[in-house]
Amino acid sequence: MIEICEVGPRDGLQNECKIISTETKVELINRLIDAGIRTIEAVSFVNPKVVPQMADAEEVLRLLPKREDIIYAGLVLSRSGLDRALKTDVNFLHVVTATSDQFNMRNAKRTVDQAVEELAKVIREGSEAGKGVAGVLGTAFGCPFEGEVPLSRVLKVAEKFLESGCTKITLADTTGMANPIQVQNIVEAFREAFGTDLSLGLHFHNTRGLGLANTLAGYQAGVNRFDSSIAGLGGCPFAPKAVGNVCTEDMVNMFHSMGIETGTDLNQLLDIAKWMEESMERSLDGMLMKAGIA
Repeated sequence: MIEICEVGPRDGLQNECKIISTETKVELINRLIDAGIRTIEAVSFVNPKVVPQMADAEEVLRLLPKREDIIYAGLVLSRSGLDRALKTDVNFLHVVTATSDQFNMRNAKRTVDQAVEELAKVIREGSEAGKGVAGVLGTAFGCPFEGEVPLSRVLKVAEKFLESGCTKITLADTTGMANPIQVQNIVEAFREAFGTDLSLGLHFHNTRGLGLANTLAGYQAGVNRFDSSIAGLGGCPFAPKAVGNVCTEDMVNMFHSMGIETGTDLNQLLDIAKWMEESMERSLDGMLMKAGIA
């Protein structure tokens, strides 16, 4: 079974010029739940002056249905973000750092080592407060400013996050630089370093058209947890040319075509994608909504 973390309500919307209403975000999440999605990155606890699309995080969480079978995650970049998150009933914290200094300086105005030092405390405090914590390692497959990011550095950050209390690690291809062989090699390196019991997830962008190919490579290397975004929405405000995430309904279609279960209703996901295209008032990147289900 594939475990999908739907990031459309957060990563999918944060880079959009159009500000989506709180009510539309809540409706989107409710529709995703009805389609079978059980883990949703619903909000981001970041500075609303920097990312105004995420300013209503607390209100979105307040309005969502409370169900034991649904995990709502929120992105946290700093101690101030943690303080906001702990005042809500968000289930999981996605604690994020880039693994390249130049990207992290532009994104968070600190080096990787400085970020890890602060975020290790955030992880411990979040875990002690009863929240689940996943570490998300950005630029794990390459940096648009530095190029190749040493695997040893990615492993070192992961180790520190795990020691601090993370129960999951997600490797993020922030600007779509990964290729399938690289994905397999990095997954194998993580398995060798941390064992097969590590809950390892993958987060790909389709910047260069390799999103689904990289997803398949990750699955064939033993990963079954993937981030994706409905209709292919997505992008990072701090990453040049970071187009949409791997498209949820396209990914589900690939796995279903291979006889691999995702626990989701593809027809419903397709309807949600078309509805989002209407809501955004522009053409979105998903392919299945254009071609239809075979």
